[in-house]
Amino acid sequence: MYMMKNKKLPEQLQFLENRKAVQKKSNELMTNKVCIITGATSGVGLEATKQLAMGNAHIVMVSRNPQKAEKIRDELQTKYNVQIDSIIADFSILEDVRTAAQEILSRYPVIDVLINCAGMHSTKKTYTKEGFETVFCVNHLSSFLFTKLLIPRLIENSHARILQINSEGHRFNGLRLNDIHWKKRIYTGLRGYGASKTAQLLTVWELHDQLVHSGVVINAMHPGDVKTAIGSNNGPLYRFFFRHVTSKFLKDPLVSGESIYYLVADSQLQHVSGKFFHLTIEELPAKHARDRILGKQVYDLSMKLVGLSK
Repeated sequence: MYMMKNKKLPEQLQFLENRKAVQKKSNELMTNKVCIITGATSGVGLEATKQLAMGNAHIVMVSRNPQKAEKIRDELQTKYNVQIDSIIADFSILEDVRTAAQEILSRYPVIDVLINCAGMHSTKKTYTKEGFETVFCVNHLSSFLFTKLLIPRLIENSHARILQINSEGHRFNGLRLNDIHWKKRIYTGLRGYGASKTAQLLTVWELHDQLVHSGVVINAMHPGDVKTAIGSNNGPLYRFFFRHVTSKFLKDPLVSGESIYYLVADSQLQHVSGKFFHLTIEELPAKHARDRILGKQVYDLSMKLVGLSK
């Protein structure tokens, strides 16, 4: 009985232990550091924005709803007396991503932190006006393009940090390079989400290799099993089940904000790069998300899809 109780879980189930672990926090300030954060007006992104405000950072919120962004900006500026700017962009539109990146580059000579929080889950297959499967576009292509466009400015800093908000949902996989946009297969929400998060993780390792001598670090993290608005775009049955069943097992998103702040602010992680964290606990992703041959193929395909040359 003792041996069974203390037996370590297999690698693919280690996240079950990590989700119950005591998470790390940082009380280090980020005074005047310019922090770009996408998906900043709800869920995990909003909690991270609040923590950045408490840490005295100069926050640049990137979100699609100007009314929500203005309200949150005014509330946090009043409460914490920090500078918060707002940039509007819909991450289901790559042209919006390019425009937002260009505005940031024109306004901010220094970028200290980039946090890609924007994300979605859909039970149905839909397509963007540019022809991409929507979940794959929002969760991977847009954060990939945004990151690539801002990397030159981040490198100029030489101590900048990039954090991709990923998910244990990458374990559902679903990634097929010959059918990225689900034209040949039956789409399911879990596998569509898993495909997007797998692609994002695979490109994190490629970007880490490119940045290894620059001083810029890039990591990914699962923000915890918390209550957020992700999936609120789905039908009434999904929303009912989430509200009355699923949400009962989820934690307050505060833990996500605190964990994100730790990963981008704490000095102990200044040189840590190319890692995946479950909240603040380092963890091995699923085996398929560590396939470096596949990762190079995903990187090249992503560059092509977003219109960037090698």
